[in-house]
Amino acid sequence: MTGGPEPLSAVAREALERELAELRTEREAVAVTLRGGGGDEVGDRADEADELRRADELDRLATRIDEIEGRLREGFVAGAPSTDAVGVGSTVTVRFADGTESTLRIGELANALDTNLVTADSPLGKALLGHRAGDTVTYDTPEGRTTAVVVSLG
Repeated sequence: MTGGPEPLSAVAREALERELAELRTEREAVAVTLRGGGGDEVGDRADEADELRRADELDRLATRIDEIEGRLREGFVAGAPSTDAVGVGSTVTVRFADGTESTLRIGELANALDTNLVTADSPLGKALLGHRAGDTVTYDTPEGRTTAVVVSLG
């Protein structure tokens, strides 16, 4: 990452906003059980342990909510992803050393369901950051060092 506010693509913004809504709903559900005591009076150690577990879950949810809200604010400040050079939020077409081409999105958060997403902190993502169409990048793979050419951005 650049150390400054990182741009956020529309797709990434939507995913974060969706996750934020789900987390807020979950947080409210957990908070209700704590406010109401979960419907039971605290009596034995198991009840106390359950209440502590719910309080820990509430803290975890609040922390993730704060992270997402901060990232959304940062993305707003940074503006749209650049179309001049590869950055977080960019969509880039790359030609690999074996001649195959792929159109990839550079993101911050890994998503196992999105096979076209490359995280900015992965070897390929790091190599691509800051480069322009026509540039050749070198990066490490489990099989060794290889190259790729930035075909286009957009």
